Amino acid sequence: MNTRKVLFSALFATGFCTPALAQQAPAAAPAPAPAGTAAKPAAPMAPPAWHQGRSADQAGSTLHPFAPHLTGRPAKDLPIGTLKVPAGFHVEVWAEGVPEARSLALGDKGTVFVSNRNLSNVYAIVDKDGKREVKTILKGMNTPNGVAFLKGTLYVAERNRITAYAGIEDRLDNPPEARVVVDNLDPDKAPGHFWKFLAAGPDGKLYFNIGSPQNITMPNYTQATITRVDPKTGTLETYAQGVRNTVGFDWHPKTKQLWFGEHARDWLSDDTPSDKLNVATKMGQNFGFPYCHEGDILDPAYGKNRSCSDFTPPALKIGAHVAPMGMRFYTGKMFPAAYKDNIFLARHGSWNRSTKQGYDVIRIVVDAKGKAKSEPFLTGFLTDEKGDPPMWGRPADVLVMRDGALLVSDDYNGIIYRISYNK
Repeated sequence: MNTRKVLFSALFATGFCTPALAQQAPAAAPAPAPAGTAAKPAAPMAPPAWHQGRSADQAGSTLHPFAPHLTGRPAKDLPIGTLKVPAGFHVEVWAEGVPEARSLALGDKGTVFVSNRNLSNVYAIVDKDGKREVKTILKGMNTPNGVAFLKGTLYVAERNRITAYAGIEDRLDNPPEARVVVDNLDPDKAPGHFWKFLAAGPDGKLYFNIGSPQNITMPNYTQATITRVDPKTGTLETYAQGVRNTVGFDWHPKTKQLWFGEHARDWLSDDTPSDKLNVATKMGQNFGFPYCHEGDILDPAYGKNRSCSDFTPPALKIGAHVAPMGMRFYTGKMFPAAYKDNIFLARHGSWNRSTKQGYDVIRIVVDAKGKAKSEPFLTGFLTDEKGDPPMWGRPADVLVMRDGALLVSDDYNGIIYRISYNK
């Protein structure tokens, strides 16, 4: 089987390749049967992981995830001018040619590090002679979705481990050898949410998700959690439980409490359950999965004989199947004062819904009592809510730069946008 077909097969199995895209891969020629023997029928292909949890009535559903353009697309070929932000704000292309640009991290010297999910590279974007240059600094990694920068060291969360690269900003063309912080994070090679978001907490520890291995299932002791690790000793601790999957979190600048988005289960209905914005006020809280969804809906199977009141409710419901991704509290000084300490959250967009929604960045205002409300901030990616696909781009992560501008990664096109403000 050639390399291109292997890649498409892997994407389809994990739920991020559409049937139409999978058909673009050339078919492998079957091996000839030995002379005088009848060829055995090919074994049926196992259903992709994202089918798990469908009811009998949903067996014929045509809903499916959307695969990114893994080679990226030039910004000149896209309707960038249709993107909308509030009055006074301006959105522009900051960098392109960053295949499947996913998570973002900012180095001490201004380097922007960018991860992959379906591919295997980590990139660095630097300013050179007044232009931005995209460098491939790490190759051949195992789903390097998470990147974080702490005290001069880049940390990368792969599917199975977290590695450290000390002093890498001075060695982008010759990166140091990896130091393994912790390994064996995916011993069962779970088919579901194996990619990891990574961030450095105010306590100097690295926080990451270990997602549910399926859409809806009883997780094991380490799954459906937010876990933290001491980067010096490799000691692991479970910080939060009952978290189906989170792909973005940050700490409130004042309270230092951990806020995070959470993807709710699929195949319950078009409009339920809602994805969530949660806040962990202390270590050890349980946010309900797989028993309770969106804080008030018991699961048809796992919620029997349980009560949603036993679990920590969400701070905000942010829409059914919108797929919350990267989020950051705004700590810059460029935007108006009313934006200080607000959350910017990228909604990757729905697939498990007849009428699609999301595909935007929302602004979330948290008041002094911890109550949250949201409003649109960056829109224009969604073009046809009934289309297949319904969008031309998908926000994946956000990053506050030192000048106060906000970067937004688009993994569907391999582009990073910059949002600035002028009075």
